[in-house]
Amino acid sequence: MWKTPVVVFTSLSLLLSLSCAGDVKSRSCSDVRQAFTTKGFSLHNVPHQEIQGEHLRVCSQGYTCCTSDMEDRLGQQSKLDFEKLVDESSHTIRTVFTSRHKKFDEFFLELLDNSEKSLNDMFVRTYGKLFTHNSEIFEDLFSELKRYYTGGNVNLEEVLNDFWSRLLERMFQLLNSQYTFTDDYLECISKYTDQLKPFGDVPRKLKAQVTKAFIAARSFVQGLMVGREVANRVAKVNISPGCSKALTKMLFCPYCGGMPGLRPCANYCQNVMRGCLANQADLDPEWNLFIDAMLLVADRLAGPFNIEAVMEPIDVKISEAIMTMQDNSIQVSSKVFQGCGHPKPAGMGRSARGISDVFNSRFKPYSPEERPTTAAGTSLDRLVIDIKDRLKESKRIWSSLPDSICAENTVTDPDEEQCWNSHTKGRYFPEVVKDGLTNQLNNPEVEVDITRPDTFIRQQIMTLRVMTNKLRNAYNGKDVYFQDSSDEESGSGSGSGFTTEPEVIHTEPPMLEADKSDPQPTAGAGHRQKPPLQSLVSVLALTALVLCWR
Repeated sequence: MWKTPVVVFTSLSLLLSLSCAGDVKSRSCSDVRQAFTTKGFSLHNVPHQEIQGEHLRVCSQGYTCCTSDMEDRLGQQSKLDFEKLVDESSHTIRTVFTSRHKKFDEFFLELLDNSEKSLNDMFVRTYGKLFTHNSEIFEDLFSELKRYYTGGNVNLEEVLNDFWSRLLERMFQLLNSQYTFTDDYLECISKYTDQLKPFGDVPRKLKAQVTKAFIAARSFVQGLMVGREVANRVAKVNISPGCSKALTKMLFCPYCGGMPGLRPCANYCQNVMRGCLANQADLDPEWNLFIDAMLLVADRLAGPFNIEAVMEPIDVKISEAIMTMQDNSIQVSSKVFQGCGHPKPAGMGRSARGISDVFNSRFKPYSPEERPTTAAGTSLDRLVIDIKDRLKESKRIWSSLPDSICAENTVTDPDEEQCWNSHTKGRYFPEVVKDGLTNQLNNPEVEVDITRPDTFIRQQIMTLRVMTNKLRNAYNGKDVYFQDSSDEESGSGSGSGFTTEPEVIHTEPPMLEADKSDPQPTAGAGHRQKPPLQSLVSVLALTALVLCWR
């Protein structure tokens, strides 16, 4: 007796199902077509009504507004959109490093040019032809300082020692023009530089100041260049197949579902971005150490290693040294004659000239109003204050990229109930994973192989590590020279072209405390030195050991 009602009920259910199916099947794709047009896509093969979606590989295979070709095009668009999002989120920090590198580089180079011009102008005014006839000594000094700053393999201590030795030879001849000096005699004079201290304490102090200031300046500008290059490289993301699939699903599967205006939930976006940017997040620890080292050297630049404070008065300091030599010329000459022998008198055509005839006026430095301005009329202190604030803001930049991207209202929907949760409109329930590669093992949205770190990112980590080491040495007044390599990619700008293997060279400046050692050789000094043969054996043994290590 229940047969008729059951048949009727079954018939009604079938009719309702067919009716619903008909409604679903007849849903229009007009919104999707309009969104496609807005994206700049062709409407060719875009359906007017929903179709069966068994052909789709990423989005739902139910009724859909997407063909296979449309899903492929949306997949490519999702990559482009993602690259643009990363580029925009890292734009500020990349601009900071690019602009500040240019500013500091211009400042330092113009500072050197102005210092050389100041010295040249005042020495010509003070010493006239005596300076112009010997100006190559000073030109060579500034040329080597610039070559060091721009990344050349220059030993600053040797450059400064050579400058003072050459200056001593020239001045000694001028102050004793009644004699003729051979090359061997002049070489003997230079050997007495450290003992006689003809220029007083100026060479020692200037060496310490110049060495530390130039090491800090060069390392800091190179650090800005490295930061710029690393940021530019890391911002160009390598999109894995798993990331590409997740991006398509997050950004464009709503299109296929007929909901092109539906944006992803914030936490859903976080999981996708943390999966896609897992390797970038692993750059953060080394990046933060690099920024800390940059801040330390910035403090040195604005403090004891201020190259501006060293270079601006360098003309005055060198002139003081010359005057010291002039005042002590009789004692210096006497000791040189004792050690190197008495030189031959000059011919009758050259008359002896008194000291006052050679240097007849004291050096007068520029007044503050007369001194040339530095790059863009700014000062090192102002540049350092500005860059320190910007550097501090850049810490954790790479691990915070997902936050920056997903915080954009153009990307996500702040309404947790009215957002795309990877399947439909509604709340997203999975937890947000932590950043970094190893934490992506349980990422519900992106398939990430945590056993295969991105080698490109690892290269950037090593680049930062090498630069951080150099900055730490610069902070302590020590230099690390990076051999130029034609095989390595290098960026434009000063000091470019590093390998990842630093070679420490001996450019450690002496301490600023007064030299307490006796300038005269002691009687027992010769007994404390190694015999020549023993020294040769020691050098050969050390060379063999280094070669074995390599």
